[in-house]
Amino acid sequence: MAVSVLALSPLAVNLLDTQSLLATFGILGIAVVMFAETGLLLGFFLPGDSLLFTAGLLCAGTADKGPTLSLPWVLVASVAGALAGAQCGYLIGRRAGATVLARSRSKRLHDGAERAKELLERYGHAKAIVLARFVPVVRTVLNPLAGALNIPARVFTLWQVVGGLVWTVGLVLAGYALGSSIPDVDRYLLPIIALIVAMSLLPLAAELLRSRRTAKHRNEAP
Repeated sequence: MAVSVLALSPLAVNLLDTQSLLATFGILGIAVVMFAETGLLLGFFLPGDSLLFTAGLLCAGTADKGPTLSLPWVLVASVAGALAGAQCGYLIGRRAGATVLARSRSKRLHDGAERAKELLERYGHAKAIVLARFVPVVRTVLNPLAGALNIPARVFTLWQVVGGLVWTVGLVLAGYALGSSIPDVDRYLLPIIALIVAMSLLPLAAELLRSRRTAKHRNEAP
């Protein structure tokens, strides 16, 4: 399962392929991708969830093959990139407002902005900021949106740190635990990544279901 960090040329890297990213850029690539996906609107297409999980898998190499990546350094790079990226996105939103988003022609990005607004309106600042970490595209858009909406910096910083820690550390350790317990688990990497992406939507789905039940009970109350 070991992957050499020099196995691929940077010119041949596939930004949508987690193994290609890790093989080319190693731990530094994790920090850069986390920063770009959570802090720059142009990074909305990057595979944050699957990258964290795959990095965790690569930390669990057996003794005879040797692990490619160091678990402590992967955790440091993941957390640092995700937290710094979110804070940068917030500052961009605070200074540039909605102008940056308005200039984008990506339908996927604008759909993510609508979902981010719904999260903020429905769940309030704290819960929305934490939940957004687990929803692709929404986690990219919500940070500048929070800045544009003038959410207090202390509130945003506190909850983006909470959400960022749970998201990054949770996915990396999940990959590490699976890689440590199942031999040759990398053979099943693609279906596992698909499952991770699907599971990343579960927190939002659970909250939506709970809120609908609450609204239904209120409507049925005399």
